[in-house]
Amino acid sequence: MREPVSISLNGQGLTVPSGTTVAAAVLMAGHSSFRRSVSGEVRGPVCGMGVCFECRLTVDGIRHVKSCQMLCKSGMQINTDE
Repeated sequence: MREPVSISLNGQGLTVPSGTTVAAAVLMAGHSSFRRSVSGEVRGPVCGMGVCFECRLTVDGIRHVKSCQMLCKSGMQINTDE
């Protein structure tokens, strides 16, 4: 059984199993909109393997992190554009 990992998503606490990607955690929390394009269109994960760049989020203050390529770590601060 995987140990739980506590993270913060848009300022709200969330617990996910270890080994969960940031993209999966955001989707499990019910968010389908990760960011907005320069024209204001809602964007979210498409490929799930780091090719499309649509899953970019702000993680621990670093913008444009490909969330499908990063695993959640305890204390991680994740922010969507919503």
